[in-house]
Amino acid sequence: MGMGAKQALACWWVILATWAVLLPTAAVGAMQAEKFSDPNLTAKVPQSWVEQPVKHEDRYADADLVLALGQQTYPVFREFIEDYAKQNHLNIVIQPGTCGISAGKLLRKSVDLAAFCCPPARTDRFPGTRFHSLGIAPIALIVHPDNPVNSVTLEEARQIYQGSAPTWSDVKPRVPSILERPIQPVGRLHCKIRPGHWRALLPTEEKFSAKLYEVGVIPDMISQVARNPAAIGWETPLMVRHYSAKGKVKMLNIDNMDPTDTRHALAGDWPFYRTYHLVTWAHDSKTNREATKLVAYLRNKIEAIHQEIGFVPPSKLKQAGWRFLGDELVAEPGPR
Repeated sequence: MGMGAKQALACWWVILATWAVLLPTAAVGAMQAEKFSDPNLTAKVPQSWVEQPVKHEDRYADADLVLALGQQTYPVFREFIEDYAKQNHLNIVIQPGTCGISAGKLLRKSVDLAAFCCPPARTDRFPGTRFHSLGIAPIALIVHPDNPVNSVTLEEARQIYQGSAPTWSDVKPRVPSILERPIQPVGRLHCKIRPGHWRALLPTEEKFSAKLYEVGVIPDMISQVARNPAAIGWETPLMVRHYSAKGKVKMLNIDNMDPTDTRHALAGDWPFYRTYHLVTWAHDSKTNREATKLVAYLRNKIEAIHQEIGFVPPSKLKQAGWRFLGDELVAEPGPR
């Protein structure tokens, strides 16, 4: 072999070695999605909106506070808020909804406090609002109780939801033949404009398999998985318990980590989780002072019962190096 041929062969080996390093890295990068938005960027609104006062809907004219809670926060906090209202002789209206409904009510300036179960998008950060984080909770992968699989890797979960692992036997070759039928992935692709949550599994809606069965609400997620031995879905352990009447499901370990052990989420190792926030108005008024007191009450309540409800509270997140700006959780642990 001549010198020129040897040099050409050496070059090809360098190129192949580089590809071997870069391709897996690129694949990992392609699956990474933004988990938090920039807290310094706010929604663009006209000055007339900024000057507009907060005004309750006419039907709530006698309310001391009007709250908008979400699918996750309404079941958890409603009774606590009702108890607080009785103790403090307040007329508090609690409206169920979603993150999108919360954003809409903030835009209309019709509520004093709104809840989000996702990190806010820029369009949620209206001028004059403050975000108060209540903590995070791991999102578990759930399957039918008869499914013999108890654990998957994060990569296997992604293959399932991308459609590249069409049956459970493709994921776990030794599972019984009953699961050789096609996997039915179930997803709730809520809050598509917001970072975090399901985007840590697959970063965009387009990455999911065309066979994804989409549901709009949490009870439907539980019932769909509970009725199909080949199905897989996701939800927080707290919501799995809360909606247990909709059917029995089993939570999977991911990379040998138990979703009910919140130490994995605290360490930043659990791949996807919900973040919970309450939003108040920043300007000083009697109503906003009452809203701020309620936020403090709920944060203290979570600190006291966080193990029972599967939350990682703000105090523990701060101790573990999660980054806050004021009361708001804005980043995972890591270099600034």
